[in-house]
Amino acid sequence: MKIFDLHADIWYDIHRKKKEGIEKDRFKNFHLERLKKGEIFGGIFVAWLDSKYEKEQVEKEMMLMINATMNEINSNKDIFHILKSKEDFLNPNFEKINVLMGIEGLRVVENNLDWLDTFYNLGFRHATLTWNEENSLGTGVLGDKERGLTELGKKAIEKMNKLGMIIDVSHANEKTFWDIYNTTTRPIIASHSNCKSLCDVPRNLTDEQIKAIAQKCGLIGVNAYVGFIKKCEYSNPVKVEDVDFNKRPTLKDLVDHIDYLVNLVGINHVAFGFDFCEYLEGHSDTNPIDLEDASKSQNIIQELLNRGYTKEDIEKIAYKNFWNFAINFFE
Repeated sequence: MKIFDLHADIWYDIHRKKKEGIEKDRFKNFHLERLKKGEIFGGIFVAWLDSKYEKEQVEKEMMLMINATMNEINSNKDIFHILKSKEDFLNPNFEKINVLMGIEGLRVVENNLDWLDTFYNLGFRHATLTWNEENSLGTGVLGDKERGLTELGKKAIEKMNKLGMIIDVSHANEKTFWDIYNTTTRPIIASHSNCKSLCDVPRNLTDEQIKAIAQKCGLIGVNAYVGFIKKCEYSNPVKVEDVDFNKRPTLKDLVDHIDYLVNLVGINHVAFGFDFCEYLEGHSDTNPIDLEDASKSQNIIQELLNRGYTKEDIEKIAYKNFWNFAINFFE
């Protein structure tokens, strides 16, 4: 069954490999085969800046990542179909990888919202305001709990609404989440977040947040990162080095989050946002048993069938919910 993955760090991975001179043709040689085997026909591919970069390095690093991304797209026009408009969703090309361009964390903006025009004109149609950090726009889950969206962040939301960029609340702390919810006039998504009721870590969503996203006609993409799946005694927030991978969650534990979401807000607000990390440095075993990488993605389809979900409902979760969201979002 076809799958659209709401979160993949592929542009970051390509940028890192090119910058370090490790590998050319990274997408063709590594990602493409795994995606095809898992029947993932597309996704939100994000450019993400590691928080290790100091303020003065951020603009340069973002430009280098954009350069690598644009080169990858231009060098593989036979592979990529970039999704920019309603027409692109009405006319998908299932012979190619259908990509919605995303930014994970708008730290680069600082005080210059013109960056949003640049991103939009380059084809980006999605962004989270923060990663885990505090920045000039808002506050991520590692920031001050009392700090939310800034005044500039509110202007960024208004501009993203006007441009037609999807606002993603994954990584925002609770105050920023509610500030975004009360500021935006458009539907929102949490592209890669799970249920706090099943795994109480800051990156997951409370029942109230999940219901609010649904009320905004939005979506929640379930996340396959082990630290966000199962009730745990890990540090707060969870750190990779604290995870006992001999007891790591299974695919069935992840599908428990789907069951929970469906029971709470209905099938139409659930999607996949796998956030596969096994190809990133230091993250070789951070996915659940039986869903170790993108090539295993059909296993989750089978588990949903095993639990009695109909083919029609599974198709909604797998890609149709996001497809319908995008057709309605882009005018």
